[in-house]
Amino acid sequence: MDRSLPVDRATVWKILAGFAVAGIVLYFVASQFGLGEVVDTLAGADFRWLAVGCLSTTLCLVLWGKAWHVVLRVAGIDVSFRKLVGTYFAATFANYVTPLGQAGGEPFIAYVLSRDTEASYEESLASVVTADLLNLLPFFSFSAIGLSVLLAQSSLPGAAQSLAWGLLAMAVGVPVLVGLAWRYRETVRGGVLRLVRPVARITSRVSTDGVARRIDELYDSFGRIAQDRRALVVAVAFAYAGWVFFALPLYFAGRTLGVPGIDPLLVLFVVPASTLAGLTPSPGGTGGVELALVALLVALTPVSNAVALSVALVYRVMSYWFALVVGGLAAVGVVARS
Repeated sequence: MDRSLPVDRATVWKILAGFAVAGIVLYFVASQFGLGEVVDTLAGADFRWLAVGCLSTTLCLVLWGKAWHVVLRVAGIDVSFRKLVGTYFAATFANYVTPLGQAGGEPFIAYVLSRDTEASYEESLASVVTADLLNLLPFFSFSAIGLSVLLAQSSLPGAAQSLAWGLLAMAVGVPVLVGLAWRYRETVRGGVLRLVRPVARITSRVSTDGVARRIDELYDSFGRIAQDRRALVVAVAFAYAGWVFFALPLYFAGRTLGVPGIDPLLVLFVVPASTLAGLTPSPGGTGGVELALVALLVALTPVSNAVALSVALVYRVMSYWFALVVGGLAAVGVVARS
């Protein structure tokens, strides 16, 4: 199997172009909202709260890394937690620079594991995907809690209704799709192989037998992980704890700028809802997430567009750009090691 890391110059240029376009969009949005007010709001930032928000993001990633560590042990993949934390930060970097959200880290992290351990690429990928699915549980739970609180207090504004329905659709649809993919795995396997056969006829790089073998190994790995329910409960507990620290930076962003009305219960809905905008075709959803946060904050709190954008920018510094820098440093170390 070819274990070369699939990063080329064209991919790098696409990522940089995505950041550039997102930056231009945010500049024009800030100009429309009142660039002077945005700058004045940011100028009053309390950097102590900014540091607290960055610490919260660090704890979030460490806890999610621990959840993944539990899943790996169940899968029979032996790797020290200290070493794994660096690998997880590197995978976060790969995810955060990939357009359309969580699409880049899984192959990267499976590649690194297959180089660092005795596990196959398929076993590594199965453990990564399982950990990602576990992280979706608190995503839905916290968003449901936050949405319930908002509905109990008052009716949800129209600007937030579409995101609320999107969360509801994901909360129902994703578990159903996962369950169907497992229940009808033979049908899924057959469908994938039917798609692969025409490709296999025109290139020697892909073979039907090879794909079938990898699908079987992937499902076998999922089966082994699912058998240890006690370990899965522990992993889910770490995933929930990680999500608390993932959402809190939005609250800390409000404290950084002295903006009232952004309470912890509110962020439980706003953060998951804005995450849906991470599916925009830009690295880490840059531009889309900020605009979604502005729409939600203006709809749910007594702040202006400019102040909401300021809060969104500070939140993204804590939760995205800080993780991107730390993850990038970790990625350099991981690639050098592997």
